[in-house]
Amino acid sequence: MSCAFRGTFGTVRVFSNPAIRNPDMPITIHPKIGQILLCDFSSGFREPEMVKSGRPVVVISPAIQGRECLVTVVALSTRPPDPIMPYHLLLPRSCLPQIGRFQQRDTWVKGDMVNTVAFHRLDLIRLGKKNPTTGRRLYFTNRLGRDRMKEIYSCVLHGMNLGSLADAL
Repeated sequence: MSCAFRGTFGTVRVFSNPAIRNPDMPITIHPKIGQILLCDFSSGFREPEMVKSGRPVVVISPAIQGRECLVTVVALSTRPPDPIMPYHLLLPRSCLPQIGRFQQRDTWVKGDMVNTVAFHRLDLIRLGKKNPTTGRRLYFTNRLGRDRMKEIYSCVLHGMNLGSLADAL
């Protein structure tokens, strides 16, 4: 996978480093706002930053010109926050993939954990099934609705200590 970046000094083509690529199949097109993906934070990050591979995230930004192959995401976690703050949000299980990992425990939005990551860190969530007609893998492609995304944006604003702006959403 490669991404072309246009700048003042021409076009630069950047190739992903195979040593840090997700071993599964990273995404190749910009995901939709509200889509839930898995993100590999295992390389290039150090504690207390996120360092897990396969952490679920929600896409919170559209494709932006000049930021090809970059996506802004907010982290999800199954560890309940202690204490629960305005930048945390419990997601209903009905809006998550209907597979064990997401249905066994509650999932929380961590609005204070926002990152802009490259496509090579992101992967679709496999549903563990194959399409009976085509034999291809099935992936979770549902998106969170507008009202749920407003709640998530409110969490993100609170996570940046800008909670007073949440009323404008």
